[in-house]
Amino acid sequence: MVELAHTYYNETDELKIRVLNQCAREVLLAQSSDWLFIITNGTMVDYAKKRIKDHVGRFNRFYDELCNNKIDVKFLEYVEKQDCVFSDIDFRVYF
Repeated sequence: MVELAHTYYNETDELKIRVLNQCAREVLLAQSSDWLFIITNGTMVDYAKKRIKDHVGRFNRFYDELCNNKIDVKFLEYVEKQDCVFSDIDFRVYF
């Protein structure tokens, strides 16, 4: 995420900014302490592992789409609706 923040810090394209902000959300969601707590305590381990894998996978997909300048808008919209947290996040916090 730090790399993306440095690379795209001055980005003005609204679509790319949305993708970058979603990348920041995915990082935070993947790092949630809840998943490790669930795994450590042995409750719903498969679910927690799936959530971590899903968020990391989304981040990687968005990263690739940005690098290749091929953003899947429908997928972005789907993910934005599915995990609509941190609505005011600005990816530049990782700069």
